[in-house]
Amino acid sequence: MFVTEAYAQAAGGAGAMGGLQGIIPFVLIFVIMYFLLIRPQQKRAKEHKAMVQALRRGDQVITQGGFIGKVTKVKEDDECEVEIAEGVKVRVVKSTIVAVISKTEPAEAA
Repeated sequence: MFVTEAYAQAAGGAGAMGGLQGIIPFVLIFVIMYFLLIRPQQKRAKEHKAMVQALRRGDQVITQGGFIGKVTKVKEDDECEVEIAEGVKVRVVKSTIVAVISKTEPAEAA
C-alpha cells in the first residue's frame, strides 16, 4: 500500500540519454525508408523523364491506357500524336507513355 523508498529511487533519473534513445529508432526507420522507397522512386522518375524526352517519330510505345501504337508526331508542349490503328491517330500526353517497345534509329547524315 505504501510506496517504499526503493521504488521511489528507481523511478527517477532518466537523464539525457533517455531522450536520445527514444529518437534513434525513428531515425533508423527514416533511413531505411529512404533507401527502400524514396530513392528507387526518384530513380524510376528520372529514367521515365529521360525516356519521354527521347521520344521521336516512329517509336512504338505503350500508353498507360494499354494502347500500343506508333508515334507519328512529337510536339514541344508535352504531347505527341500516336497512331493506334491504320488511319486512327490520337493525341497523348507524353507523361502517360509507359514504355517504348522499339526505338527507331536516327536518320544518317548524308
